[in-house]
Order: sequence, then C-alpha cells, then structure tokens
Amino acid sequence: MATLSSTEKHKVTVVGSGNWGSAIAKIVAENTLAHPNVFEPQVRMWVYEETITLSETSRRYDASSELSTKPQKLTELINHFHENVKYLPDISLPSNVVAVPSLEDAVKDSSILVFNLPHQFIGGICDQLKGKILPYARGVSCIKGVHVSADGVSLFSEAIGSKLGIYCGALSGANIANEVAQEKFSETTIAYDPPLIDSRNPTPTSSEVDLTRLKTEQSKEGRSKVKLEPLPSKFPPLDHQLLKSLFHRPYFHVRMVSDVAGVSLGGALKNVVALAAGFVDGRGWGDNAKAAVMRVGLLEMVKFGKLYFSESVHAGTFTEESAGVADLITSCSGGRNARCAKLAVQRGVHINEVEKSELNGQKLQGTLTAKEVNDFLKSKGQEREFPLFTAVYRILEGKAQVDDIPELIERP
Repeated sequence: MATLSSTEKHKVTVVGSGNWGSAIAKIVAENTLAHPNVFEPQVRMWVYEETITLSETSRRYDASSELSTKPQKLTELINHFHENVKYLPDISLPSNVVAVPSLEDAVKDSSILVFNLPHQFIGGICDQLKGKILPYARGVSCIKGVHVSADGVSLFSEAIGSKLGIYCGALSGANIANEVAQEKFSETTIAYDPPLIDSRNPTPTSSEVDLTRLKTEQSKEGRSKVKLEPLPSKFPPLDHQLLKSLFHRPYFHVRMVSDVAGVSLGGALKNVVALAAGFVDGRGWGDNAKAAVMRVGLLEMVKFGKLYFSESVHAGTFTEESAGVADLITSCSGGRNARCAKLAVQRGVHINEVEKSELNGQKLQGTLTAKEVNDFLKSKGQEREFPLFTAVYRILEGKAQVDDIPELIERP
C-alpha cells in the first residue's frame, strides 16, 4: 500500500462514541496497529463529554475506588478502563484508542475522519469543524440515513463533504454494533469513489457518474461546487485497497463499491421497513407477515433509489450488498428500530416512549426518516407509489393502525 514516495502516515479520528462509534473505533485501532507502515497507531475518538456514575453492575465497578463511587467524566473512564462503560459496556477497546472531549483536538492533523454520530447532529458538528481540519482530509460516514425534505434528498456523506470541503464516502451494512464489537462474524459495504486528483492509480469504478452532487434535483452542470484539495503525495494514496485495510477484520469483512448513493439510501430506508417489521411482530403475526413486509419494503427501497437517483444508484447495491438486503434482514430481525416498534405495540404506547426507556439516551433513526421520506413523497405526489413507507408514517402519526397494514400495502 505504501509507495516509495510516501513519507507520511495517515492519522485517523473517529467522530462519535456511541455503541457503533465505539465499535468502529475498536476495529480501526486494531488495524492501525496491524498496518504501521501506512497508519499512525493512535486513534482519537471524539466523545461528547458527560459526567456519569459507574453502575454497580459494571464489570469495572470497585466499591473501594472513587472512580466507581463518585461521578466521573466519561472520557476519563474510557481512557482509564479502555472501555466505553456507558455506550458499549463489557467490550475492551484497544489501548491505542484515546477518548478526547475537545472536537478540535480530536481532529487535529488527521487525514482520515470517520463520522459516526446521530444524523441530527451532523450540521452542528460540521459547523464546528470548519477551518479546524486538514484541507485535504478525507472522510467516511458510518451514519445510516439520508436527509430528506420537500426540496430533495441529500446524502449525509455528501452533506459532510459539502460543508467541510472534503470528499466523504459511506460505510453501511448488516452491522448490529454489539455483535460486531463481540467479534461475531459480519460483513459491511464501503462506498468510496476516489477523487481523480487523489489517485495516482485510480480505483476502477463501475460508474462514470460524479457523486459529489447533493440534490436529487440536480443542476445542469451536475457537479459539486466544492473544490477539493488533493491529498499530498507524501501520503499513501487513499484508494479502495487502503480503506479496506483500515476497516477489514477477520470477523468484519469489507466489500468495496463506488455506489455512495445506493449504500447511503439502503442504510436509511431499511430503518423505515424495520419499523413495519417490528409493528407486525408486536401483533404476533409471525414470520410470514414479517417476510411480506420485508419483500414490499425492499421493492420500495429499490424503486426510491432508481426514481430519485437514477443516474448514480445501482439496483444491485440493494439486492447484492450487505448495505442492502443483508442490512434489511438484520434490522428487521434484531435492530433497535424493529425492537422498539415491537415493544410499542405490545405495551400499547407510542414508540417515542419506548425510545426514552430502552435506548439509554440514544435515538431511533427510523422515526425521523419515516417523516422526512413522507414529506418528500407528499411534495412529489408519490405517496401512493410507496404504500409501505406511507403506512409506517401514518401509524407513527396515529392516522392508521398496525392492523391496517395488510390493506394499506395491498397492490391491485
């Protein structure tokens, strides 16, 4: 991977420290140690600072220690125990993961930024990062979702790139954070279409489409107004091979593709389908009903991508990659959106109540995505063309019941 002209190693920062952010930091830190010729070993992980008291049920609890009995800063606990005791308990992090409470300090001099935080915080975080990162830094977004409004659909990877003036790819797949952290075998998909100015030997791509455009309502030029600064030749080229070496583990297999839009859409829309799967599960309708909902949901995911990203999305991304059908299966079987939807039906409460009681301060992505997708479809007069997406939104708004799902998704 390193070339004779490479004199600098890549420094990596993970922006975000929830359960998935911490799991990704673990993977990345294992690989920076495994590939010392191209990566600096230390991986900084930005942590939104909190003061917590260690639970008595924690394996780290020691009644004789003030670290356990008195409130402590989360970053200090992470760095002392090498474990995110709040968001990823009972999982050891490599000693080269360093929790940093200052966002500016965390990203300083890093050439690779891995974004992993709830999507509602992206705008604010990027605003704080402007002017604080290397101008030639490159990003990978592990944020599952897209920003949808009546004006159009924006990929988070490209929203990050536009705000910061950098190129950003996307990682998504059938990746339940706790299972990945426990090193149970899984796959993921990384979409990265290396800017030509970075590649001395560009990675072959399956599309000539420029994915640095943001809106589905594309401009005539069809190209981003962001002027990228090339990665200096002193660094190893940031191509598919190098990115795979940063994320691939024996228990976490990586497939590299160039379809950033397809990978991003898959990670967002499957959460809406997972809510539907959880609803029918909560009613006790069995596996046949869940399979029917998943089939309809997959078709609507493909249809949405082909209709609104026709020039860049590959249908195969949804049906062949971990970021598509595999992620859909996992999310509908054991993901938090399906689980919370199931509990909401069983308890007879709104899903927001379950979110508060079950997620330890973390947020569901499916509920927000369902609303955003519906707002967009409504503005296009396309609600009837996506009956499952529309049904989920109506149930969340109290305008329909779970028992209405079979009728709502029935096609002539």
